[in-house]
Amino acid sequence: MDQNVCEESLFSRIYQKWGQALFNFIRYKTKDVDQANDLVQEAFITLWDHCAEVSPDKAKSYLYTVANRKFLNQIAHLKVVQKHQLESPSGMHQENPEFLLEHQEFGNKLQRAIDALPEGQKTAFLMNRIDQMTYVEIAEVLEISVKAVEKRMHLALKTLRSEIQELKGR
Repeated sequence: MDQNVCEESLFSRIYQKWGQALFNFIRYKTKDVDQANDLVQEAFITLWDHCAEVSPDKAKSYLYTVANRKFLNQIAHLKVVQKHQLESPSGMHQENPEFLLEHQEFGNKLQRAIDALPEGQKTAFLMNRIDQMTYVEIAEVLEISVKAVEKRMHLALKTLRSEIQELKGR
């Protein structure tokens, strides 16, 4: 291996190249900017702690894997926090409350539909639509075949189209 992730200049380039995309990916999953920042920071700290073991061409995959695992370890806590937030009253006294309520209900239903997707479909969908990653890039990060990414995207889009049609029909 010519370059080592332990070299500060290479580590800095990896951060510059993948930090924002990783943040976007995790932020969308957590719906919490501070938590996303913490998870991204923890992922990069873990990469630094294991820099001698990770080749530069595997750094991106390593970061996504570490951040996703750390996120999965926090899911139980996040569910409790989100449940509490959903039960808390919010300020609904704004201009044109009927439109705002309908807009919020549609957004909530769509978000629930995305959240209800199986984890593999949701992850591929978010990486493609939020981070604008190609199927090849997604396959590399998730360490699956491009065909598997295509199938996950097809099933996710099929499910979401069906949900949107139901929402329009109501």
